[in-house]
Amino acid sequence: MASSRIQATARQISKAFKKKSRFEIGIASELPQAYKKFWREWKVLKPAAVHFIPQESKWKRDELTGETLPVQNIPIPLKHPAEIHEGIWGGEAVIKGFQKRDPRRRRVPHYWVPVLKRTVVRSEVLNTHLSVTVTDRTINLINDHYGFDHYLLKTPACDLVSMLALKLKKQILIELMNGCPRYSHNPKKQKEIYDEYKTYLSSYTPEEIEWYGLTWYEALSKVAKLKEAENKPVPLKNIYRKNLVEKLKAAETEDKSNAADEISATTSWLSKMNPFGKKDEA
Repeated sequence: MASSRIQATARQISKAFKKKSRFEIGIASELPQAYKKFWREWKVLKPAAVHFIPQESKWKRDELTGETLPVQNIPIPLKHPAEIHEGIWGGEAVIKGFQKRDPRRRRVPHYWVPVLKRTVVRSEVLNTHLSVTVTDRTINLINDHYGFDHYLLKTPACDLVSMLALKLKKQILIELMNGCPRYSHNPKKQKEIYDEYKTYLSSYTPEEIEWYGLTWYEALSKVAKLKEAENKPVPLKNIYRKNLVEKLKAAETEDKSNAADEISATTSWLSKMNPFGKKDEA
């Protein structure tokens, strides 16, 4: 009994001192589930291995010593500079490490940076050409997915990484949700494009598309603006004007009813005084 009470008390204490997540503090607690789903896809999901080859087995044998060791698929720490959001790098990033350039000297710090090149890609849904900075891996992925739009729509946010790719993906989803209005001048082509890409809409709701591709601060600003619009104070002059109009309308209706009563009363009195009028039958 005593041990169970101690465990229950320990659980209560751990809950009391549990660190709150970013979605439980301040205005972030009002973020919708649609944005939480995107954040989970962007920041929580494990991205595909790009700079190392993960081993599928749990154990491996050292070739020199013959010792059996556990396999630890620890990803290489990556650095994402601000320039990564201005292009589409295909999951590649900057690697910081050390390089031993001479066996007789100490190792020196070194940065491995992807080879970047500027090229032109075409978006069928947006019906436009884009000049973007890419890597060889990005070009290979676009070719493997048979098109730039298919690559963006099939790749999760954790692998796209860059805000440029996420914004383009959101724009493509909005275009599909609206029925590809950029091809309104060619209904046949419009139907072909929509039928080819409409399957991607089944994974998102309109609300999720609205909140997709927003940074943390953009999402907080959006919540603040929505909250401000809902609680926007009404000027007193508008309230007083509305009350005055309602009072005038009520007074006008009352005057009309009183005038009608007076007319009916006068008519009945004149009918009684008229000697040529018909007398009521007894």
